[in-house]
Order: sequence, then C-alpha cells, then structure tokens
Amino acid sequence: METLELDYEGIEQLPLKTFTEKAYLDYSMYVILDRALPHIGDGLKPVQRRIVYAMSELGLLASSKHKKSARTVGDVLGKFHPHGDSACYEAMVHLAQSFTTRYPLIDGQGNWGSPDDPKSFAAMRYTEARLAPYAEVLLAELGQGTVDWTANFDGTMDEPVLLPARLPNVLLNGAAGIAVGMATDIPPHNLREVAAAAILLLDKPKTTLDELCEIIQGPDFPTGAEIITPRAELVEAYKSGNGSVRMRACYEIENGEIIVTALPYQTSGGKVLEQIAAQMLAKKLPMVEDLRDESDHENPTRLVIVPRSNRVDVDALMSHLFSSTSLERTARINLNMIGLDGRPRTWNLLDILKEWLEFRKVTVTRRLEYRLDKVNRRLHLLDGLLIAYLNLDEVIHIIRTEDQPKAVLIKRFSLSEDQVNYILDTRLRQLARLEEMKIKGEQKELAVERDALKMTLGSSQRLKTLIKKEILADEETFGDERRSLLVERAAARVMDESTLVPTEPVTVVLSSNGWVRVAKGHDINPEDMSYKAGDGFLAAARGRSNQMAVFIDSFGKTYAVTAHTLPGARGQGEPLSGRLKPANGARFAGVMLGEPGDLYLLASDAGYGFVTKLEDTITRNKAGKSTLSVPKGCGVLPPVRVRSLKDDWIVAVTSEGYTLVIALEEVPQMSRGKGNKIINVPSARLKTREEYVVAIDCIQDGEKLTVYAGKKHKTMKADEVDEFAGERGRRGRKLPRGYQKVDRIEVLRKDEP
Repeated sequence: METLELDYEGIEQLPLKTFTEKAYLDYSMYVILDRALPHIGDGLKPVQRRIVYAMSELGLLASSKHKKSARTVGDVLGKFHPHGDSACYEAMVHLAQSFTTRYPLIDGQGNWGSPDDPKSFAAMRYTEARLAPYAEVLLAELGQGTVDWTANFDGTMDEPVLLPARLPNVLLNGAAGIAVGMATDIPPHNLREVAAAAILLLDKPKTTLDELCEIIQGPDFPTGAEIITPRAELVEAYKSGNGSVRMRACYEIENGEIIVTALPYQTSGGKVLEQIAAQMLAKKLPMVEDLRDESDHENPTRLVIVPRSNRVDVDALMSHLFSSTSLERTARINLNMIGLDGRPRTWNLLDILKEWLEFRKVTVTRRLEYRLDKVNRRLHLLDGLLIAYLNLDEVIHIIRTEDQPKAVLIKRFSLSEDQVNYILDTRLRQLARLEEMKIKGEQKELAVERDALKMTLGSSQRLKTLIKKEILADEETFGDERRSLLVERAAARVMDESTLVPTEPVTVVLSSNGWVRVAKGHDINPEDMSYKAGDGFLAAARGRSNQMAVFIDSFGKTYAVTAHTLPGARGQGEPLSGRLKPANGARFAGVMLGEPGDLYLLASDAGYGFVTKLEDTITRNKAGKSTLSVPKGCGVLPPVRVRSLKDDWIVAVTSEGYTLVIALEEVPQMSRGKGNKIINVPSARLKTREEYVVAIDCIQDGEKLTVYAGKKHKTMKADEVDEFAGERGRRGRKLPRGYQKVDRIEVLRKDEP
C-alpha cells in the first residue's frame, strides 16, 4: 500500500494562537459595528436601517397601503441582511410597538404584541406593515446625495451606509444591545426637549452640560410611568454616560379602588398581578381583597387593586407594592454608540448632541451641494435649449442634412456635448411649443435658487439657521408632550411582616417527635389533640398569628418561624426538620411565641438558666442560633414565659423531688450563655443522670402549684409553696414521700380559670 506524502508548499501557515486571536477580534468588531450598537448619526443598528430602507424601496410609505410583513422581511434578507428571518422580523416588530419604541418607525396592522407580552406578536405571514410618518425624518433626504453608499453583501446593489436623520434619533428612540465586551442602554427622550437642546447648542456652542440638562430633564419612556430618580443622579449619568433611572407606576383612587394607569418601561401588567396575587396567597397582603385587569384599547393600562376596607392606608400599601413588585423598577443608562469616526465609545449628553450636529451640518451641506449641482446642470441645459429655440430652423436643417449633426451643432453654436444631447433628445413637438419666455422664466427662478444656495453654503451662520428651521419644522410635526413625569418621591419601603399578616390569636403546638402545627384561638387543649402513633404532646405557646414562633432544641439552639406560615391544626402538622436544619441528634425541646420584648426563662436540666428577650433568640438562619449553653450530656427544659421580673418566683424540681423556690430577680438577664445556677444538683449524680432538673416554672404569690408523679399528683397552696423558698444555687427541700419521682409541674396562674 502506497503512503501519501502531503506537500504543504504554497500553503500559508499561522500559529494557532495568532489565528484564533485574529478570528475572534474580527468577530468582535463585526458584532460591535455591524450588529449590536447604534450609530450616532441616525440612531439605528444595521438591521433596523436595512428594514427602513427596504420598506422605502418597496414603496411602503406612510401614505401607501399596508403590505405583508413577510414581503419586507424577504426583501431585507435577500438584498441586504443575510441572517435569520425570525431575528429580522423581531427587530421589525420592535420598531412598530408603540410601548417599546417612543417614536415608532413602522405602522403595523394586525397583532404586533401587547405590553403584557411583547413577544406575543403574530407570525409575519399574518401581519401587515408600512412606514410610520416619523420615518420621513430618516428617509426624506436619502436621494439627495446626503450619505455614502456601499455594496450589499453580494455586490449586486448598493445600500446606504447611514440614513440622513433630520433629528437625533439615537436619543429620541434610544437603543439596547449587547456586543462583545460592551453593551448599550440608551433610554428614549422627548422630541421637543431634544430639539430645543440641539437648537440651544446651535445658537450657543459653548453651552454647558448643566444648561442642557435644564432642557432635557431626563428620559421619556413610551409607557409613561413616573421617573423618581433624583435630578442630581440623572445629571451625573448624563455627564459620565453611565447610571440608572428608577421608574414607578402611576395610580389614582377611584371609588375607593386603586387604579394603576401607567407601568414602568418594559413591565408586564400580567406579571405585576401575578406578583401581587402570590403575596395574597401567601397571606402577606391581608389588606387587599381583589385584583382585576381592566386594560383595553381605550385604557392600555388599567390594573385595579381593591383594598379590604376604606381604613387601609393606600400610600403605605402602594409603597410596599412598589418595593416588592415590578410596579417600580430600575433601567440602566449606558450611552455607548458608534461615532462619526466609526469607533464605539461611551458619550456624555453634550458630546452626543455636538457630534450629531456635526453629522447634520455635513448632511445638509452635501444636500445643498447636490442641489446646486443639479441647478447648475439645468441652467446649462436651458442655455443650450434657448439657443436651439432661437435658431430652430437652422437646428432642424442641420439635423436633417448632416451625417454627424452632433459635431456640427457643437461647432456651429459653441454648445457642450450635454447640451447637444439634450437638444437631440427633445421631441420635435416639444421644440415647437417652446416659448422663449418660459425658458427665461425658469432660468430666472433657477438663478435665484443658485444664488441662495451659494450664499447658504458660503455662510456658516446661514447654514445653522437653515438647520434650526428644519429642526423646528420637524418638532412642530412630530413633537408631543412628555409622558414620563419627573417627580420626587420618598423611597419605597416594604411593610413589616407583622403588619402584613392577619393578627389573630393562635396556639402553636409542638409534639415530642418535633411535629408542629398552629391552631386558631387560645381555648384549645393541646394535650387532647390527635398525634401520630408513638408521638405525643410536648409543648405549646399562645400568641398572635403575625408573631415569630421560636423553637429551642436539646443543644440549646433556637430557630424562628413566622406563626402564620405553620400548617393548620386540622391535620397532624409537619416535622420541623423539613423547614429547619437542626444538628444530627438534636430534638426540639420547647416553643416560645410573643412580642419581641417578651421575656422568657431558659434553663438546662443541669440546673443553670437565665432570662432573655424573645427578640434575642430570633434568627433567620435555618441552622439555628446558639442561645443556651448546655453542659455535656445534659438536656434543655421547655422555656417559661416571664410575667414580671419583680413578682415572679422560680420553682425548680429535680427528678429526686428536691424543690427550690427563688426570686426571679436573682437570675441574670442575658442574650446568650449558660446562665447562673438555679438549683444545685450534685455533679456526680448529674453525670450519671441519676438526678437532674425535671421541671421549672414561674409562680407568683397566691398561686397554686401542682406536682405530677406517675399517676399521683399533689396541689400545694401558696403557703405550702413558700416552705420551699431558699437561696439561689441551694439543694432545696424534698417533696413529701410518694411525690418525689416528679414527672412535671403545673402552676395554676391567676390569669387562668
């Protein structure tokens, strides 16, 4: 078998690094210059420019009939833009959507999308389009020698490099795009403001950016929401070319209902309603009773929010919705565009207008020069035609008798070749009707126009005046009132969660195996509720549904969950371990519920404890917060609510019946730690778990104490309880024989029946 020898002679070889660098750089420059960024001259990206030009070539002007969008897209793809049809059609749709483009370039017929879903437009085979009247601003001077032309992608025809915009469209309609290594976010502006700023800069070239910002107050979005960004921030964004603008929906009160009439730019009303409905389902908006979308053709945005009653603070509610939904949102400002030198950069507002005015001056100059050339050529032809008219018989004789009448005419009457061609192309019947006065009249009119053109071209002041008049004319034709009002508003604030949920009495019940549920009311008996097999009642806490339920585990860690989010009491609840992340081996020991400032007594079965505020035990961390330090091998006792630091006494009972009553004031108030010794349990017995604190509670003077030991129980009156009073940290006295193996204790409180 023969071996093929490869010959690389004559083949260019490049290192892979060099090739990839060049290939990626070429691609980057293509995306930046020919796809993603607008040009400062006409404010359009290449695909937008080609769509507008192709439609003008198809005759789809504002005065013509609509034609199928597919025809336009086909022309654009086939002649100028060899890319995907869906991307091209989407770009076309954006130019037609009045809620996307401030001054639409295309007048669409059919389904062109909606503010709720801008991409819900029908396929291009169903929709029809023609150019909007505003497109005249870009196209009116196209055939007047104003711009350069270049070959299309296959070299079969020419296309304009730019469109001769009569207004700074890059600011009026804005742009958004992502290139390679750079992006652009140019917000739309009001035509009257931009025109006034351009005229001021024409009259006073030394105008400062601050003076321009007195005229151009800020962006002007098509949807008309309020702009609440402080003026200083907007001015800074215009100075640097980077920043942000914050938009807020507009609303009014109508028959007690809140009517949202304008949404921030590129915000879906349907999405806003979904966000509000989600909060209602999560019981976080009890003050809202109903939502409706009443938007139609007459009212493009009309979202109705129905408060539960006329006592609802509408301003506070809307402030919460502004902060928690898309009723308020921020848009970026990044004034990145391609300049007249063909290079992209970030511009400030003053430089943008200066650069565009330079573009406009060049465009108008080229237009005037083009017209002057046409006038001079016409005058030249009319001069020859007048000579032919005055010598009509001789001209006809030469044409009839000479073999080369062209050369003879040139020599006989001293005419140019163009003049002779024009004479020879003129029909005999037209020559017969020619009148000397008509020719001279046209010559006179053209001579006046020629002199005016020369004067304008020779005077920069006349050129500025002409540009100014044309800007004012376009402002009069296409200008409108500002839609996005600039308003100073206070920052939106989310309502405190405790004020958002219904406040009703509830009882949080915790089982021995760590299952939790919440029952409405305080009159239920948690011990009588049904529990799973092998499970039973452990602890309960009474409070309000808008309060935080705090659980403590056997390692002394506390966890917080909003009470109203817990499962109801109709079932058997759910395991807390599904919501929280306790350490391996940890078991939940108790629950607390109340106001942040409520006090609780926390203690371990080693006999140590302290008083803490409920707010000091709350954490958002699902893994919990180390609150009570528990000696090794010991456990945690259920927390006890403190009623009064001065009037409460602590009752501590060990598993061997030793009981001690001390003043609560002797125990420190701490946010975390081990606490002080309440009752003494010999360390040797504690280590072997022969004895430990089995129960702890708070009692006040005059209250009874019941001790449960197996099937027996003993209720002690106040004077009997007093017999166990002693100093903190002592051993205490033993309960009577038969009641020393204590299971639990219960205080019959004064405030309970």
